[in-house]
Amino acid sequence: MPIPLTRRAMLGILGGTGLAAALPPQTLSKTIATRTEIDIRNASYSFLDGKLTEGLVSTLPDAPPPVIRMRRDRPFTARVTNTLDDYTTMHWHGLRLANAMDGVPYLTQIPLAKGEAYDYELVSPDAGTFWYHPHCMTMDQMALGLTGILIVEEDEDPGFDAEIPLNLRDFRLDGNGEWIDLWTARGAARAGTFGTVMTTNWNVEPSYEAPTGGLVRLRVAATDTTRVYKLFLPDAQAKVIALDGHPLPEVIDMPSSKDNALILGPGQRADIAVLLPEGEDQNVTLLTDAPGAPRVLARFIARGPALTRSIRDVRPLPPNPVREPNLAEARREEFIFGWSPEGDLPNNGVCGSLPYTFWSINRTPWAGDAVEGVGPLATFRKNESVVLRLRNESPNDHPIHLHGLAFRPIGSNKRNLPPYWTDTVLLQREETIDIAFVADNPGDWAFHCHVIEHQKTGLAGYVRVLDS
Repeated sequence: MPIPLTRRAMLGILGGTGLAAALPPQTLSKTIATRTEIDIRNASYSFLDGKLTEGLVSTLPDAPPPVIRMRRDRPFTARVTNTLDDYTTMHWHGLRLANAMDGVPYLTQIPLAKGEAYDYELVSPDAGTFWYHPHCMTMDQMALGLTGILIVEEDEDPGFDAEIPLNLRDFRLDGNGEWIDLWTARGAARAGTFGTVMTTNWNVEPSYEAPTGGLVRLRVAATDTTRVYKLFLPDAQAKVIALDGHPLPEVIDMPSSKDNALILGPGQRADIAVLLPEGEDQNVTLLTDAPGAPRVLARFIARGPALTRSIRDVRPLPPNPVREPNLAEARREEFIFGWSPEGDLPNNGVCGSLPYTFWSINRTPWAGDAVEGVGPLATFRKNESVVLRLRNESPNDHPIHLHGLAFRPIGSNKRNLPPYWTDTVLLQREETIDIAFVADNPGDWAFHCHVIEHQKTGLAGYVRVLDS
């Protein structure tokens, strides 16, 4: 039974308890290929006053991982080659794809050793903003830079004058641009270990040019291993048009202050339509509320002859073809997210682990990617309607990510949540959220917290969708 989406309900998700060189925006006129080559390699970059940071992980030797573009419902091949000494895989966060292409070590594929390559054959029924990252040596490789935006284009041009992808993430560096510990036991047992350098597309407070008076589509992806972003655009006309890769049935005003910020946990995304000022060289600024004071994430500077666009030109994007669950007949399960007795994790194969267990699902910590005999958290029949109760028994936030499926939040004990489609929901401290979906994509699908230190210290598992 479809659930009506009201403006008041949608507003529930918006509230919550130095310049780099100007860069050109990426536009929709780009040619979109059907294949890409991704070489995972060591990299270097200057984050702080020209001080070179070595030991990054990217797909280019001196730049962040590129934005990948593909078409909805059309085959796309990503050949991933590993040049690192460590093993790796690649996961396509949010895509409803074939299980064998999901990139989860031992669950869907064997990890890639140095010199090995794998062709990921991707077909997405959904258009939207997604992202990619490794799912082996996850904490190290993600913290060292290997997170990139993946865009699945709509069938028809939605009519924006420019488009700017924004990859939000921290790096843990000292004042000389040298690495400090990527994680700490204290952080892993609490909210996670926060970075010291907050970046957008690997730059600190970058500026981007876009047409004066034009409508710009921001594709924002929170790819950090820990940080929860609280976004707002003061003194700007802007609308939220999609969340977590899925269009909103009704466009919503983008928050203009930190008091009702748009909250994105690790793994979440937002598409925002922004009207640039009518005066050339004027700008709008995207900020996030942070400890101490709001921080600038990016500035958007009006350049060129003025266009005559209006924020009223923004209309809902075409919906993605996600099936509505039958709530009256849905199978119901409860998952409890909480602490676990501290202890050593068993051998995690070649994909790395942190040497503690702090977290668990249903009071059982994940035993490790390579451990045999670990069964699914739940098994569902193909095309079965499902309602999962996600109960957080801890005082920390957990962005809970389900691979391969899209779900709706349908209720919370703390907030008025809209029933939009998503793959990641931010479970706040001591919150219980019900989510609903149709189990229509067969396979073993990882289900875990996207604070990576939580995932790697026990808060992970998988669900099984039978093929018949």
